[in-house]
Amino acid sequence: MELFEKSVYFRTLADYSAVILCTIVFLAVFELLTKYRNWEEIKNGNLAVALATGGKIFGIANIFRVTLSESDSLPSAILQGSFGFLLLMGGYFIFEFLTPSFNIDEEIKNGNKAVGWMAMMISIGLSYVIGAGLSGSSF
Repeated sequence: MELFEKSVYFRTLADYSAVILCTIVFLAVFELLTKYRNWEEIKNGNLAVALATGGKIFGIANIFRVTLSESDSLPSAILQGSFGFLLLMGGYFIFEFLTPSFNIDEEIKNGNKAVGWMAMMISIGLSYVIGAGLSGSSF
């Protein structure tokens, strides 16, 4: 068993599997909070939803990139990544709050590519800030 624990391949597979599972869960949470169904809209060619969703995926992956490289264990990385996800989700609500003249979800659902692009950039940008904050932290 010790051979598996020290194997870079085994560790990578474990990290990869955990991050994929967390990403699926986190995207499901985002989907519950939005007024549109991500994958249905993407299937129908809604580029704004694809941009916003892609930004969320990149943001989640970027946060986990940091937590996996900085944590001493996979459970710790998952805990830190989950905290980072909560901050990322909070950023989405702040974006909505700071734009009272229109509804972010409605604009993205209606295919407004500019709003989808901004949502993507906010997710990516915040993931760098969150990752920097989480680097070196220990829970």
